[in-house]
Amino acid sequence: MTPRELNESFAAEDGHLVRRVIPRRGQPYEHRCPLAAFEQIAHAAEELGAQGFTLESLLKYERNAGRDVTFTNVAVALAFLRERSILDVRYRRNYAATDAVHLDAMTEFHALAAEARDIHVPEKENRNDD
Repeated sequence: MTPRELNESFAAEDGHLVRRVIPRRGQPYEHRCPLAAFEQIAHAAEELGAQGFTLESLLKYERNAGRDVTFTNVAVALAFLRERSILDVRYRRNYAATDAVHLDAMTEFHALAAEARDIHVPEKENRNDD
């Protein structure tokens, strides 16, 4: 899908990267990627970023290394890394857009998590209404 075909947003909730999609047609959906899986995928994207990779080749790379990641985990992580300009897509392959994919990925995840904490309503101030 192209960006014009869907409305996509990300959130950091309960130790997961959450991707919410509202397609032009069909029902809205969301997928989650645990932080540990996201971090591992970011490492793999950094390792493969110079040569380029697809979602499928990254998934195979991870599974060949004995790491248990799911197709959905990889899809969520890659969508976030592309949205944050950490990965570039050229000819359907992902390439590192920075020299520090893992570091940039973790910075963006934690910035997203901090942003979510900032929008919570602050606790009520203690007032003495005597």
